Amino acid sequence: MTAPSRRAFLAALAAPLALPAGPRVRITGVESFSVRTPAPAKRDPDVVYDYQVTRVHTDAGVTGTSFIGCPEDILRRWIQPTLVGGDLFAVDRHLRRLQMERGESGVQIWSGVEHAMWDAMGRVAGRPAAHLLGAVRDRLRVYRTCVFPGKADQSGVRYETQAAYARTLQKAGYHAMKIRAWRPKPMDDVDAVGAIRAAVGPVFKIMLDRTAVRPGWVWDYPVALRVCRGLEKHGAYWLEEPFDGNDLESPARLAAEIDMYITGGELGKSLFHFNNFLKNKTYDIVQPDTRICGGIWVAKKISVLAEAYGVPCIQHGTSGLALAGYIQAGCAMTNCEWQEIIGGPNLPDEQWAPGVKLLKTPQAWKIEDGHVLLPDLPGLGLDIDEDAIKEYRARA
Repeated sequence: MTAPSRRAFLAALAAPLALPAGPRVRITGVESFSVRTPAPAKRDPDVVYDYQVTRVHTDAGVTGTSFIGCPEDILRRWIQPTLVGGDLFAVDRHLRRLQMERGESGVQIWSGVEHAMWDAMGRVAGRPAAHLLGAVRDRLRVYRTCVFPGKADQSGVRYETQAAYARTLQKAGYHAMKIRAWRPKPMDDVDAVGAIRAAVGPVFKIMLDRTAVRPGWVWDYPVALRVCRGLEKHGAYWLEEPFDGNDLESPARLAAEIDMYITGGELGKSLFHFNNFLKNKTYDIVQPDTRICGGIWVAKKISVLAEAYGVPCIQHGTSGLALAGYIQAGCAMTNCEWQEIIGGPNLPDEQWAPGVKLLKTPQAWKIEDGHVLLPDLPGLGLDIDEDAIKEYRARA
């Protein structure tokens, strides 16, 4: 589709429709602010104490909340004029208007608002957002992505340290762990996986994240193939984005030559990007991020598109209370088995423990046998303590 025809297509979708008469829930306001929970003088870098909060208010007296922020200038100039007065449930219409006015960047930065809208919609309906999206499961297997303290490329982290943490996860009931494949000598990451495998045995899943735009340099094809051959010997489960994210062909070529999975797509910003990945067989598994791709609704669309190609859709993750929307989306995807939880060398419930002060429940999510369970609560599944939000709200 050419640019002019695509623009006309989006404009048609964004145009007002003759919707059935009847009561609608209108958005009356959108805001975004910070909350700061109590923290010790020496903060643990692997614990989330502070959050950006986005809230969508409605004329039904229901407020939706997400723990993903939205920049104030964007909120004022673009989001509020687009949403205030509009139908809470018209997610696609609002999305198309933002696409028309702001392009992909507008879609990307509204994700915190979109998550809050799903929270409000679920609260109005009295159901978890996953149920509104067509829930197919009530839990997701967790894999923990651990970024260890020190250099970003992890070159200062001993293999034994990574192996010991994997064993800690395994003892806590988790079934998988992902580490960065960023070390300056690529085969060093292969040796790290060997040490981890020796510590956890043959069943525990080990994933690797290259995400090649981030380390600052990109492997060439012979290096990638050599690394994958080494990883296969240690039973690695997948390698994420071994090449530049715009390279559609090299990952497909690599995936055809090896047995382990080649995954990617966390930086994909639209349904069109993922259609290109799928048409070109770029990845064995696509990994949208609901903050980047346009929100929960777009992530669900991507999963349906991937299902048509017979490809799993396993979301890229995040940390802390921001996970709420990811869990709801994943439980509504037929081809999503795992949920990534990103952090340091601690356990997920330790990571988000300060955030529980913002809730009425004693825990954010229940984790059982390495699975995060879909909450029974409506919306995004977090029972917000309004008094705590007021108490910990950061003053301008």
